Amino acid sequence: MTAAPGRLRVPFLDLVGLHDELRTELDEAALRVLHSDRVLMGPELESFEQSWAAAVGAGFAVGVGSGLDALSLGLRALGVGEGDEVLVPSHTFVATWLAVVHVGAVPVPVDVLSAAGAWDADALEDAVTPSTRAVVPVHLYGHPVDLDAVLRVARRHDLVVLDDAAQAHGARIDGRPVGGLTHATAWSFYPGKNLGAFGDGGAVTTSDPGTAHRLRSLRNYGSSEKYRHDEIGWNSRLDEVQAALLAVKLRRLPEHNARRDAVARRYDEGLAGLELVLPERVQGTDPVWHLYVVRSPHRDRLREHLAACGVETLVHYPVPPHRQRAFAGTALADAHLPMADRLAREVLSLPMGPTLRREEQDAVIQAVQTFRP
Repeated sequence: MTAAPGRLRVPFLDLVGLHDELRTELDEAALRVLHSDRVLMGPELESFEQSWAAAVGAGFAVGVGSGLDALSLGLRALGVGEGDEVLVPSHTFVATWLAVVHVGAVPVPVDVLSAAGAWDADALEDAVTPSTRAVVPVHLYGHPVDLDAVLRVARRHDLVVLDDAAQAHGARIDGRPVGGLTHATAWSFYPGKNLGAFGDGGAVTTSDPGTAHRLRSLRNYGSSEKYRHDEIGWNSRLDEVQAALLAVKLRRLPEHNARRDAVARRYDEGLAGLELVLPERVQGTDPVWHLYVVRSPHRDRLREHLAACGVETLVHYPVPPHRQRAFAGTALADAHLPMADRLAREVLSLPMGPTLRREEQDAVIQAVQTFRP
């Protein structure tokens, strides 16, 4: 459905406007690489890795080719492999589950409590078996999960924890940045993320030097010395152009996250009291509002109404992982995950971004307020 003529159109995310703010610096960074003799594994990557590790409170960052690769290589570097069980949230982007399968392990979904991926610690504990090797909590939509609770379970059962922070660049828990709180953290730099590249990209952060060394080998054909290959590796390297551009954006990340938070607070105020479930602000956490996700039992009709009002929305995510055709015929397809199924019917992502103007925010709020089921 298209918006009525003359209405203000509100895009879901305005990447052009964001890049226009940084145009001079981005152009200079790209040209610096084009005029150099290194396009892979050079000084831009090394500099960005050091800056990103420092920003998230980790000892090391290892740039890779995508967020999915960050998850897969992170699991492999932590020793997860064939036949191991890995606890994953029921409601997440499918990459979280795919990474587990890619290393030969078995995803074991634990149903969530909320759209942001919060877990019940008792349910997590109950899912542990003698075959469980790892836990992958997800900071979904930019909201940090309770890592302390996850780590307590992990320590009791000698499990490794790789948190999926693909949507949580800059998020904090009790003042501590996400990225240095577990055995390793996987990041995506997909263009639409809070810290987004101009193509695919990712990274893994860790404070363990052994894990970092293994990651560097795994991303580069299993090699730490040219033409000597110690293990079966990948070709997954964050290139010099993307590293240089990400370094520019990283300098503005705190400011851009603060602007996202201002949008979220305006939504909170303008949408209060409506027949919607608004995102929960958990005490002790600082979310970064990668997405602003509401819930409605009338989600599809609400989305049609907003489209008619010129407001672009998305659904993250309309099909839960266990309902995907990729897992048809497996035990995962028969998993009983009622909250994941319910969220897939109800979640709706409203426009969000650091360049969303006040009049656009008002247009979104007014459009939601005028919806009648």
